[in-house]
Amino acid sequence: MFVIEQLKRNFNKIFYLKGLIIFILLLSVIAFWCYGAMPFKQPQRASGEAAAMINPMADSILKLSGELLYKVKIKADSKAVEKALSGLSYNQLLEGLNNDAAKKTFWVNMYNAWYQILAIRLNKTRPKIFTEKLIPLAGLSLSLDDIEHGILRKYRWKWSMGYLPQFLPQKAIKELAVDSIDCRIHFALNCGAKSCPPIAFYRYANIDRQLDMATMSFMKGESVIDDDKKQVTVSKILSWFKGDFGGTKGIKALLKKVFQRDFSEYSIQFNDYNWDKELGNFSN
Repeated sequence: MFVIEQLKRNFNKIFYLKGLIIFILLLSVIAFWCYGAMPFKQPQRASGEAAAMINPMADSILKLSGELLYKVKIKADSKAVEKALSGLSYNQLLEGLNNDAAKKTFWVNMYNAWYQILAIRLNKTRPKIFTEKLIPLAGLSLSLDDIEHGILRKYRWKWSMGYLPQFLPQKAIKELAVDSIDCRIHFALNCGAKSCPPIAFYRYANIDRQLDMATMSFMKGESVIDDDKKQVTVSKILSWFKGDFGGTKGIKALLKKVFQRDFSEYSIQFNDYNWDKELGNFSN
């Protein structure tokens, strides 16, 4: 009897010790995750339009992204522009894209151009078209996911609906990422499907107004308001990236801004996403 009791006590000690070790390891992983997702400290930079204007590289870099997208639209050879972008130094890219307006302009144009290139020239399809690092730029090899979730969404974990950071994002991604996530970019990125927003040419001087216009146009076109049921059905995009929009409350605030009416008492539903291929969907 004594032996059995002793074995029970030893078993309990081992059980609690294992639990404690697992708990400590879990806390360590969470702490490591959070530390890895901390923003990279950048030197103080000028803000707003002045930042890009005083930087000699900014204008040429932004023009290259627009030129690449234009070549894609007219189905012209874009390899010379791709070579110019690939030949940039990393410091040129970092210094040229020195504020969020410049970053959004450049990376949205790059994403939209490269999706078309990968889908048409290389016949890439989902999911590999998003994950393969086939975009050469300033000594880096990037994927579409790197651009969207790493840079434009400030290294958010793709599958977390915008609520969790990536685990240990690359240093370059952290350095190139926007300072603040702008949910409007979701109405500017085109992934070659029928339910995607159309492709537009984004320009630094007009980026804020253009993103507002893209948001208004997409939300009005994709939202269905049922006043009898007090229900609004919106694009699945707002569900996938719910955290970027500020949750349900943020989605309702966006709807209020778009439709100029109160939806606080309405429920939010999300429509099915049509993944049928539709390449070359440029806005007029």
